[in-house]
Amino acid sequence: MKNFLESEFRKFKESVKTLELKPAVILLSIPFIIFISFVFANPYFYIRVFGGDKFESRIYWLLADGTIMFIIPALIIIFILKEKLSDFGFRLGDIKFGLITIGIFLLVMIPVIWIVSASESFTIAYPQGGQKIKDNPSLLIIYELCILVYMFGWEFLWRGFTLFGLFEKFGYYAILIQTIPFFILHRGKPELELFASIFAGIILGIQAIRSKSFIYSWILHWLVMLFLDLISVIRYNLNFFKII
Repeated sequence: MKNFLESEFRKFKESVKTLELKPAVILLSIPFIIFISFVFANPYFYIRVFGGDKFESRIYWLLADGTIMFIIPALIIIFILKEKLSDFGFRLGDIKFGLITIGIFLLVMIPVIWIVSASESFTIAYPQGGQKIKDNPSLLIIYELCILVYMFGWEFLWRGFTLFGLFEKFGYYAILIQTIPFFILHRGKPELELFASIFAGIILGIQAIRSKSFIYSWILHWLVMLFLDLISVIRYNLNFFKII
């Protein structure tokens, strides 16, 4: 038994030596980052520890999660991988391509959002901050700005840290790799949005690699959420759930 364990341990050590530091660190750090996010940056943690209502808990979630998803990967890049944030898409890159693709995608998505939001159940689900947002425009503005912070961290984690970090090793497979957790983390969303997240992950990944920046994925993702919330609020307040 002892000889067997020693033999297996030696084989394991030899296998570990073949791993490259950068992809190994990135792939291993992602579950730890998500663990911290799940445990400490969720609305239920805020309510359990601090109390408050649904709106306050959502604001906490957006700001805390957005911060975690940016700060931890940034620290790993700087102090463990000893690289620059710009190597992970934190730069303007190809501005023309980035802005053009944002415009094209919005032209497609806004009509889709309008059609999908004709479902009353879908409209009730958004914005996720609760009824107070639907009734108070000033709270809606605050909420959308918090989503902007959240989306910055979200896109940096997936279209920055993960995508650019793995692209050197895996090439365009990195787009597919980052799409998997991106899709899984949409669990619990309306089924159509969950399904669409597969294609969104691929499209945003291609956009980031082509533009050499995650900034445009961040802006695009936020704008889609902004229009989704605005259209849902308008439909709810007008009690209008028809396509035309």
